[in-house]
Amino acid sequence: MATDYGDGYGRGDERSAATGYRLPAALRAPFEARSWREFGYVLLSLPLSIVLFTWTVTVVSLGAGLLVTFLGIPVLAAALAGCRGFAALERARARGLLGLDVAEPEPLRMRKPGALAWMGAVLKSGSSWRNLLYALLQFPWAVFAFSVAVTLWSVGWTLLTYPLWFWVFPMYGGQGGLQLYGDEHHSVYLDNPFEITVTALVGLLFTLAAPWIVRALTTVDGLLVRGLLGPSSLSARVVELESDRGVVVDTAAADLRRIERDLHDGAQARLVNLAMDLGLVKEKLREDPRSAAAMVEEAHGEVKTALQELRDLARGIHPAVLTDRGLDAALSSVASRCTVPVRVEVDLPERPAPAIEGIAYFTVSELLQNISKHSRARSASVDVWQTEDRLMLQVTDDGVGGADVSRGSGLAGLAGRLDAVDGVLVVDSPAGGPTRVIAELPWRT
Repeated sequence: MATDYGDGYGRGDERSAATGYRLPAALRAPFEARSWREFGYVLLSLPLSIVLFTWTVTVVSLGAGLLVTFLGIPVLAAALAGCRGFAALERARARGLLGLDVAEPEPLRMRKPGALAWMGAVLKSGSSWRNLLYALLQFPWAVFAFSVAVTLWSVGWTLLTYPLWFWVFPMYGGQGGLQLYGDEHHSVYLDNPFEITVTALVGLLFTLAAPWIVRALTTVDGLLVRGLLGPSSLSARVVELESDRGVVVDTAAADLRRIERDLHDGAQARLVNLAMDLGLVKEKLREDPRSAAAMVEEAHGEVKTALQELRDLARGIHPAVLTDRGLDAALSSVASRCTVPVRVEVDLPERPAPAIEGIAYFTVSELLQNISKHSRARSASVDVWQTEDRLMLQVTDDGVGGADVSRGSGLAGLAGRLDAVDGVLVVDSPAGGPTRVIAELPWRT
């Protein structure tokens, strides 16, 4: 595993600061593209929700009424299929206008092809019924959101621009201006400079508030889309577990290949050479005992080297000190082999499960190897503790920094291994250091 330490950390923040807006967010909101996209989303919601609601109520009612016959089943299936199609359109609309990326729900699971199998899959799919519920809830909410958004935007911009078109009333309407109050005996018009200015200021308040109120309305839309049109939490968990299983299988295969390579290129090669040397010694033992003794001495050195390589390989698979004495002693042993001084502090009330203990050991071991190879640090520290139902690991060093998981380095592979057991890897490594890596694992006894 190798970690890339490089320059340029934090340049995105510098660019953001250099290109930042001078106007406050409250003042620029009415002119931002995001605000107009959200307003467009609300405007489109009403006609689309009318179509979706009409389709759902009509076809579902027809299907429910026909359930006394076999025709009700295909009609209900068609209603749910239509809701699934509208759901795909709504996800695309939310992605394009709100920037809300909602994953596709779980596909239909059919054991065999055919119309009956398809109807059964549609009727048994939980996402189909969630899409139907969305169709029923979206319509009243779309009516409310449309009314509020259109009223706010139209009133705000109308009053704000009143000084520009005030001349329309006296010239074409025959009255002094906008009528604020009127009865049979008295009327109040907004026609003098003070009243026109106050009207524009009130319009400014409406205009500034409208984008934020519309944003709050579209937030509710986002919750509906994410909750009812996306995959269920159970199906998302199944997908996650399937992905984690693939990571575990790939990791195990990679470890087996590494062990095979180390055995073939290391201890096995030395043992083959040892066997050949002993064969030569056997032939020379009677002819040249002195040369045979020297060859035996060399063979003895090869045996020692092969034994050391086998010990290192066994330690890499699962160190005996971890099994016998736990994380504290095992991590202290790893730290003693690091090229920089390492402080180790382990504060655990009891030992975790062997599998979690092994993952924690190898995580710290890989991180300390990175420090030795790449960090140019003068010191490092390892802290291990328990927080509620999580095992926490923290490895820090005062090196050059610049470590980044997103670069596809060894840290990315380590993060994948932790994710396979519901773990998390967080790297904080600005350019120039220091580097802090926090690993979080589930606590299992």
